Amino acid sequence: MANLKEIRNRIVSISSTRQITSAMKMVSAAKLRRAQDAITQMRPYSKKLQEILENLSSGLDSTDGVYSQEREVKNVLFVSITANRGLCGGFNNNVIKTIRRIADSEYKGCNITVVSVGKKSVDSFKSSPWSAKGRELFSKSIEIVDNLTFDNAAELAQIFMDEFAARNLDKVVLVYNQFKNAAVQEIQAEQFLPIVPIQNTNDKASSTDYIFEPNKEFIVQELIPKSLKTQLFKALLDSRASEHGARMTAMHKATDNATDLINALKLSYNKARQAAITNEILEIVAGAEALK
Repeated sequence: MANLKEIRNRIVSISSTRQITSAMKMVSAAKLRRAQDAITQMRPYSKKLQEILENLSSGLDSTDGVYSQEREVKNVLFVSITANRGLCGGFNNNVIKTIRRIADSEYKGCNITVVSVGKKSVDSFKSSPWSAKGRELFSKSIEIVDNLTFDNAAELAQIFMDEFAARNLDKVVLVYNQFKNAAVQEIQAEQFLPIVPIQNTNDKASSTDYIFEPNKEFIVQELIPKSLKTQLFKALLDSRASEHGARMTAMHKATDNATDLINALKLSYNKARQAAITNEILEIVAGAEALK
């Protein structure tokens, strides 16, 4: 009977867990819809702006395009975009593992700094020599996840741009989850600075000839900074949508696993209960036979 009591307690406990995971799944599904709409509306604008930016940067001189300057890579900054909360599968760990892999392979020997946007990344890199903790410039990077606006993203992007222009950084790389659908998120290691010049292809977009008005200097001063800020904002929106999609998928699987486990425990409970009843019947029959 003690075994039956243990099984009953496990069934009750897992049923409570299933209610929690089911509720979290529905909450994530509601948040995902809004986040998906936001990134879907941003992508066409960001893509066209990035196309113009690449065409423009390919025709700039090194003296004019301060954000296009290619130089020897000694100081590399990784922007690790994760979530403030867990329970979303491998969403956070995939970003952290990607940064460690790229840093150890492609930028071995370089001076590496990691700016964590999201508490999970902060917790992972806080004891690492790569961590940017203690630098006043990046103190607000964690709060951006819960208060994601273009102004906050633009403020952070401006810091990266200023550091790059001052030659304190030679390369800035964004590492985040790109949203595909609720079940699929792809890790992206996207070069933020210097601006990647457009490749020489036969695509229509790459051969576009732009007329600069009022002049090229104005475009450099206005369009490129706005494009870079938009690029960072898009990455943050992608990450937020991916987070809710990953959490919804993880909670859906957890709910299904809890249901399967409850069914298995109920079957075990019924078998144990039947065995106990059969044993009691055998004892009664044996006692009756002994009295005869």
